[in-house]
Amino acid sequence: MDVIIEILPMLWDGLQVTAYITAIGLLLGFILGLIIALSRLSPIAPLKWIAIWFINFVRGTPFLVQLFFIYFGLNSLDFISLDPIPAGIIGITINAGAYIAEIIRAGIQSIDKGQTEAARTLGLSSGQTMRYVVLPQALRRMMPAFVNQAIISLKDTSLLSVISVAELTQRGQTAVSATFEAFKIWGVVAIMYFILIYLLTKLGDYIERRYELR
Repeated sequence: MDVIIEILPMLWDGLQVTAYITAIGLLLGFILGLIIALSRLSPIAPLKWIAIWFINFVRGTPFLVQLFFIYFGLNSLDFISLDPIPAGIIGITINAGAYIAEIIRAGIQSIDKGQTEAARTLGLSSGQTMRYVVLPQALRRMMPAFVNQAIISLKDTSLLSVISVAELTQRGQTAVSATFEAFKIWGVVAIMYFILIYLLTKLGDYIERRYELR
């Protein structure tokens, strides 16, 4: 028990880094995903093919390889210098963005085309139709998939330890190396991940209920 009490502050610091990277990565990932999804649905062929290529490439390569490319590959270039945390955020953003793009695309395409036609008949532009008619309805249907992606991205942050990001898993490895109490420390790390993911799941449930009440 003394060992757990001693290493808890270090693990807590790692948990905060994990939560920070997850939050920033998902926010930027949503913005990137929205841009990619709208490009994917665009009638402009170059935009559409770039979006398709991006989604297929990111989804078709392991996240660990993407991290190695971003941190070690890009840093091997003379004009680029990335610290571990920015590299980790970029990795989470790109990876989550590709999956979120498909979530958004599927959500938009699930809305009946008759609503789009009705909005255009009322004089709304295509941009206004997407903003005021399609996206608000699509977001409700996307919510469970968004929460699921948030959980996946949170778990993916554990891989950032390989590029020396001092997140929860990396702090756990450091604590085990210093104390040799692997069973106790990894047990605490697992519980901390579980609590964070459980709270995220409950937040998703709350948001879903709130949308259903409106």
